[in-house]
Amino acid sequence: MTAADRDRQAELLVLADRLRPELHRYCARLMGSVFDGEDVVQDTFARALVALQEMDETPPLRPWLFRIAHNRALDLLRGRSVRKTEPLDAGLEIADTAHPGPEEVLMRQEAVQTAVSRFAELPVLQRSAVVLKDVLDEPLADIAALLGLSVDAVKAHLARGRARLREIHAQAGVPPSPPRPPSEQAAHYAALFNQRDWDGLRALLADDVKLLQSAYALRSGREDVGTFFTIYAKADGIRLAPAWLEGREVIAVFEDPSDPRPSYVMWLTWRDGKISFIRDYRYVRYVIAEAELMLAESISRFPPSPLEGEEEKSLG
Repeated sequence: MTAADRDRQAELLVLADRLRPELHRYCARLMGSVFDGEDVVQDTFARALVALQEMDETPPLRPWLFRIAHNRALDLLRGRSVRKTEPLDAGLEIADTAHPGPEEVLMRQEAVQTAVSRFAELPVLQRSAVVLKDVLDEPLADIAALLGLSVDAVKAHLARGRARLREIHAQAGVPPSPPRPPSEQAAHYAALFNQRDWDGLRALLADDVKLLQSAYALRSGREDVGTFFTIYAKADGIRLAPAWLEGREVIAVFEDPSDPRPSYVMWLTWRDGKISFIRDYRYVRYVIAEAELMLAESISRFPPSPLEGEEEKSLG
């Protein structure tokens, strides 16, 4: 690898730290899942690092990364056969201004407040247009360039997507389903962790267990993954609780006893009573920032928590 390649990779990694939460806000809504959205983000940066080595010149990184993420998400969505016909209605009156009117502000607020999973109810182009404009506040010209559409076509998809989101918001008053009980395996894992029984936790690991943390390479094997608990043994005050997120059982991780909302989550896969895979989201906490999470053992329910305004500004 040449010095220029190393410099470009370093630049990409620096941008990745700034751009990850914003890119995830887009990918999660495009995929309809905070977990699938993070998988797309991870894959985006892996593909970008490989592609950079084959380029003579570095492209403008932000739009380039969004294009890679968008195309990767579309590939996955096509595999699910969820694309729908999207007739274009009139939307030419939509303005592209830094000072939106009250109605425009309301529509943007609705987009931000809509549960990530509900975006899957929109056709893909409507979904992309609404997220890019109303959640990330991208200029219409930049959205058109990313989606390969005219500005007028973007306006049309945006108008239809906004109308559908209003229908979704009208249905949002339906009471949530009661919390599901935890599985015996998840409850046992959380209990052992809260008791600081690290040997008991290591005994749950399968011989070929794998551990994925976004900031580190994949770990494999019982001995290597066992160090995961050695690291956690040095941290005081952490407690775990089984929870449900997007229909998936997860482990909520509480670092601050005074904070009723978990700091992040873990996701475990089991095989024959042993843990075969651990996904720890400790280093990508934005994944649950806008997700609804419900504790398994109580009716406690955690609504999306908005990102700090200053943080959002720094991502632009």
